[in-house]
Amino acid sequence: MPLQTRQLAGSVTTTTGTATTANADCTLCGAPNYVWLFRAALNSAPLVNPEVALEGEATCYEHSDKRAIAACQRCGRFVCQICSVEFGSEVLCPSCVAGGKVASARLIPSLPMFDSIALIVPLGALILYPFTIIAAPASLVLSLLKWKQPISPVRRNRWRFVLAILISLTMVALWIWGIIYFVALARRVGTQ
Repeated sequence: MPLQTRQLAGSVTTTTGTATTANADCTLCGAPNYVWLFRAALNSAPLVNPEVALEGEATCYEHSDKRAIAACQRCGRFVCQICSVEFGSEVLCPSCVAGGKVASARLIPSLPMFDSIALIVPLGALILYPFTIIAAPASLVLSLLKWKQPISPVRRNRWRFVLAILISLTMVALWIWGIIYFVALARRVGTQ
């Protein structure tokens, strides 16, 4: 294919059959940059108008008024025509694509409900009180690590995480207070 060259804002642009390359200077610091722009970026995509969901039809996870056309093959959420992302032969939701786990995308019929686990761990440890010294920090760490991950294929909120964090912080504070109290008590008894 023949190369086409043109001058653009002080930079030389060369176009091949698949990509446009250019030298451009940064507008903030003036550093030179080498840019590749593929032709697909210059083509405008057709506008997508998803259909409105009728009563009784499955709706999109993000757009509750739009009809679902598929289910995400990673998390199971229903997606409309706007939200569906085709990755090879699979259809994924934007959350799974944004999560960076596209390469390992596969059908997962259910997700572990980490919010419920984070709440049950410290409450269950109350049965055998000494285990709260391990369960409270574990629940706190689990809540903080899993906060941004999808909670479940169905729409839920994060109140269980919030409650688990509050219970865990209370347990940790009680353990710290108890240790300080008994150390001070032991010192008083030892000095008498």
